[in-house]
Amino acid sequence: MSVVVGAGVGFGAVAFRWLVATATLIFTGTVDYSASVGHPANPWVPWLGGAFVIVAPAIGGLLYGPLVNKFAPEARGHGVPEVMYAITKRGGRIPGKVAIVKSLASAITIGSGGSVGREGPIVQIGSALGSTLGRAVRLPESQLRTLVACGAAGAIAATFNAPIAGVFFALELLLRDFAARSFGVVVLASVTASIVGRSILGDHPFLSLPTFTIVNPSEFTLFAVLGLAAGLTGVGFTKVLYAVEDLCDWAWRGKPEWLRPVAGGLVLGLVLFALPQMYGVGYPVLEKGVQGGYALGFVALLLVGKVVATSLTIGIGGSGGVFAPSLFIGAMLGAAFGDVAGMVFPVFAGQTGTFALVGMGAVFAGATRAPITAAIILFELTGEYSIILPLLLAIVIATGVSRLLSRDTIYTLKLRRRGVSVDGGPGGILLHSTLVREVMTDAPDPVSSRLTPAAGARILIDSGKRALPVLHSDGTFIGIVTVAAISDSLGNDDDSSAITLSALIETPTAASPDDTLDSVLDRVLAASESDGLPVVDSTGMLRGWLTLNAVLRTVTARP
Repeated sequence: MSVVVGAGVGFGAVAFRWLVATATLIFTGTVDYSASVGHPANPWVPWLGGAFVIVAPAIGGLLYGPLVNKFAPEARGHGVPEVMYAITKRGGRIPGKVAIVKSLASAITIGSGGSVGREGPIVQIGSALGSTLGRAVRLPESQLRTLVACGAAGAIAATFNAPIAGVFFALELLLRDFAARSFGVVVLASVTASIVGRSILGDHPFLSLPTFTIVNPSEFTLFAVLGLAAGLTGVGFTKVLYAVEDLCDWAWRGKPEWLRPVAGGLVLGLVLFALPQMYGVGYPVLEKGVQGGYALGFVALLLVGKVVATSLTIGIGGSGGVFAPSLFIGAMLGAAFGDVAGMVFPVFAGQTGTFALVGMGAVFAGATRAPITAAIILFELTGEYSIILPLLLAIVIATGVSRLLSRDTIYTLKLRRRGVSVDGGPGGILLHSTLVREVMTDAPDPVSSRLTPAAGARILIDSGKRALPVLHSDGTFIGIVTVAAISDSLGNDDDSSAITLSALIETPTAASPDDTLDSVLDRVLAASESDGLPVVDSTGMLRGWLTLNAVLRTVTARP
């Protein structure tokens, strides 16, 4: 089934690219309008001149708006969150009609000027294909989820000609599982889809990128700074995207939803008229920016323009992905950073392409928090091992900054805004809304750090606990002593009577009374030897104990 899905997705990716090119040809008279020089007129309506781009998105909206609204509302937006939702909450079930509606809606959106990517739609199309075939042969849910991930992996592999990146995209973002069984079947789908794509589209990367070079080891310091900027940019892109969506919701409240892309399309058209490089996916513009073909000021304008145009396209109800826009924004950020670095430090002059490539991966990682996928896809696109060290450095920093500034990614935030959490099991929302102080129990009676291990063992046996807290004389928390630690001490050949429990104290990561249960769940699960976590307030005082049973009771609670 994995091979069948991979082959189907490979042909589907080729067909979808043809649909996008055809739609763009119909709306603009060119296969890719962003590659045009200047602001040419549409040959179908030459009397409009370049102003045809003002009405093109509105006409496109008039076509895909009713289509999505009537047949598959889940085809609206950037696609990947819907696949994540299907895998985690619906057992991998995605209606087959989603693939058809998503194909048409996304092709029309991009062809009529929507500044979004084609990768998100292809992922949703491939996932829908995997789900439909899996349900047709009545696969159990566990295998159906994996087959959906196979479709997503094949989609990325065929689109980017990057089979390894396709595998890790599915495992890291969708399944969140690197088990050998999942890995094997996802690889089969990805390789099959890539073979199909290469046999039709050719065995070459879809982007023409410059050679990667490092002129001086001190350049790594600049890559670290770029990683910091990329993390901030990735989070900023996410926040602007959903802020614009909220603004569009507010402006269109109470009006027919199917007409929203028409009215919003006129606003998008004005953006495209001012900056035609934002038309469609914009890979030719990305390539030129990476190769240093734009002045610094214009590169900054392209960065801001892409954020605005993509956010507006999604906000008005367009169908398309944010994968390619993230790469575009990262390329422009890196190119601008490289230009500035060359001005300040002449030794780095001419390194625009180097910084742009690293920026692409780092911003994508900052927005999606998928560092493995980000690193591998840039490595596969360039084919150069020399990119790995600076790329990993920038990506790790960007991912860390993103995690510090936001608990959600550009994908999971869409679901959380709808009250859906994909971070845990069925009780995810309940865990997120419950504080530790609401379910913690009284802490076990503490023991003195001055006791011998033998005395501590007797107290532990009498208490029936596997761990007991140790406190200072003023009541502040020091740590815990566990059965395992005392047993090791008593079984040691050394004279255990010569030491006290102070030598056996462990300092676990405690919970705060104001933490939510989902934020401490991993710590509770890992604290098997101590029957839970100590709950310590900001002053260091022990306030209670959080047990796994308490968390389970919360998850299984019924109203």
